Amino acid sequence: MSDLTPQSDAPTPTTDKITQAARETIYLCNFRVSVDGEWLCLRELNDISLTPDPEPAHEDSWEDFTDLVEQMQMLDEFKDPKDPIAIERLNLMNMAKLSIKGLIESALNLGRTLDSDYAPLQQFFVVMEHCLKHGLKSKKTFLGQNKSFWGPLELVEKLTPEAGEITASVKDLPGLKTPLGRGRAWLRLALMQKKLSDYMKTIINRKDLLSEFYEPNALMMEEEGAVIAGLLVGLNVIDANLCMKGEDLDSQVGVIDFSMYLKDGAHSSKSTEGDGQITAILDQKNYVEELNRHLSASVNNLQAKVDALEKSNTKLTEELAVANNRIITLQEDLERVKEESSYLVESSRKASRADGTANGQVLGETRKQLKEETQLRLDVEKELEVQIGMKQEMELSMKMLEKDICEKHDALVELRQQLDDLRTLNHELSVKSQSSETSTKQKSDIISRLEEKTNQMGSIIKQLESSENDMAKQARSLNSTAGKLLQRQQ
Repeated sequence: MSDLTPQSDAPTPTTDKITQAARETIYLCNFRVSVDGEWLCLRELNDISLTPDPEPAHEDSWEDFTDLVEQMQMLDEFKDPKDPIAIERLNLMNMAKLSIKGLIESALNLGRTLDSDYAPLQQFFVVMEHCLKHGLKSKKTFLGQNKSFWGPLELVEKLTPEAGEITASVKDLPGLKTPLGRGRAWLRLALMQKKLSDYMKTIINRKDLLSEFYEPNALMMEEEGAVIAGLLVGLNVIDANLCMKGEDLDSQVGVIDFSMYLKDGAHSSKSTEGDGQITAILDQKNYVEELNRHLSASVNNLQAKVDALEKSNTKLTEELAVANNRIITLQEDLERVKEESSYLVESSRKASRADGTANGQVLGETRKQLKEETQLRLDVEKELEVQIGMKQEMELSMKMLEKDICEKHDALVELRQQLDDLRTLNHELSVKSQSSETSTKQKSDIISRLEEKTNQMGSIIKQLESSENDMAKQARSLNSTAGKLLQRQQ
């Protein structure tokens, strides 16, 4: 920190105040601040040599750095400001806030799909990498000790089946050889899928599984991890198209670049409080409108699925009615065949008793006909059993479809309720924005009136000065006249 202290002959009260605030609020335990030209960087001590390198002086970096100190506000959030692990967690959480906020604002201003070369997006991945690395346990391998956040990310596949596609895609990438590279690729794919917040919440809620990979006081095991997972929801409003085939994700060095955040802090400190409130309201309004659009699309998709299920339900009902009619017809045919077969048996018995010497050929034909009727009866019974089985299957499928329709309907009702809540919130934000604009206009009118009154008072003052000069001239003329009169009297 001594390299960033401004050089002056006598310390001013402002300099002493800034120095005292920096000493009381910022604790960078595992990091080293280095200035390289116009870049102010935070490097982790494990990734660099402990031998101090000569660093060039930077005259304008101290003011920007104090702005970042004022934004962190660590003294109000920590019970024990001397706990280095807690300070590391808060530093990482604040950097995640700045990174996510800067990424969303710049992406909305840019108005297009983000690619791999976009600087705020690269810094976001670096900050997320530092957050996931915090408090990792070292695992011993044949090559030595290894620290990688790929292990915790693999747990998401077990907790959320939707993440299996991302994990399979990462494992299929040909250029990745290390767990660190696979973890970085996983973060990029989850961001493109707009599921990064959901996956992080899922894994943070299972601290019993995370304890295998992290220390008890790690960021992912404390409340700061849940806060970061909540902040990641805002990234669902941006679109990213990242190509990872040509990137070297295994050997990249993750260094946090503070320059963009420091400039943003200096700019925000110069802006007025009213403009900051209007900007925050507009950002919230844009975010709510984006969520509203996504929910409307999901509601439309669910409505289309419900319509398709209702059509298939109607079709299955018609098929079930046809199958029931077919079963009734087969039962009637079976009864008729039974009656005919019994009648033939009785007639053959009577014929054999009445005429024992009847022709054998007639008896053979009768027996043959009886066999055919018996076979027909068996075929009808088999078909009846098949139709009964089909009826049972169709009834089961009907019950499952009805249950699925009920669930979809409940989900649709809940989504509509959320959509109504978001519309209400959007309306409130619009009202707040209009009221802020109205108050701003009123203040501008008041300022213009005050300027007009100031100009009028200046003109009045000029008139008074001119009248004072005239009166002084008249007094001098009167004095000269009085002197002349005195001389004449003498």
